[in-house]
Amino acid sequence: LVERLAGIPEDVRVLSPGEPRAWVMVIDLERCDGCGICTTACTKEHNVPDGQEWIKVYTVSDRDGTNYFLPRPCMNCENAPCVAVCPVDATYRRNDGVVLIDHNRCIGCRYCMAACPYDARSFNWDGPPELTPEDQALYSPESPVVHRRGTVEKCMFCAHRVDQGELPACVRACPMKAIFFGDTREDAVSNGSEVWRLSEVLRERSGFRFKEELGTKPRVFYLPKEAT
Repeated sequence: LVERLAGIPEDVRVLSPGEPRAWVMVIDLERCDGCGICTTACTKEHNVPDGQEWIKVYTVSDRDGTNYFLPRPCMNCENAPCVAVCPVDATYRRNDGVVLIDHNRCIGCRYCMAACPYDARSFNWDGPPELTPEDQALYSPESPVVHRRGTVEKCMFCAHRVDQGELPACVRACPMKAIFFGDTREDAVSNGSEVWRLSEVLRERSGFRFKEELGTKPRVFYLPKEAT
């Protein structure tokens, strides 16, 4: 039977054996010191062009005066607006929840960028308009190392690493161990050093999702910083 845990959103649950994985990221804002190493690691991993960072770190001030840093990757939403508006089905969602872009199909209309409420997508103004036969043979939406002019790109939870059983680059690089990644089927997330029970930490730390009132069902959760 599927276990539905008290206080946890219905789309974040322990899955029955045989169901596909459902990847989720948890970012502990209490630990994040705004160093930006996650951004540097992501940029190096994916050869991301300058100014198109896939994970950005913002400085935020709450109404109560609490200041904190907010890393913002793509939310890889379960109900992703970018998927819904793409006229050529270039943006799609895998059965494990990762939202990808097929750059062989992308026509650069940028509807997805307009639809994304998280400003998590970038347009490639530079780069080759077409891949060489050699690059095309190596291309996959999970690891688009060559950035093709006239197409859109974004974070995809390092799908190429995840498929090999590895943690995303930002998770591995974070010196504060503030970023966790895992599978709701296992009800566990890890930062490479610690393993937390997902349902427990979301409940005990009042985990929240950015702009979740929009109904996008983001797959990135935040643990709030304690008021000072």
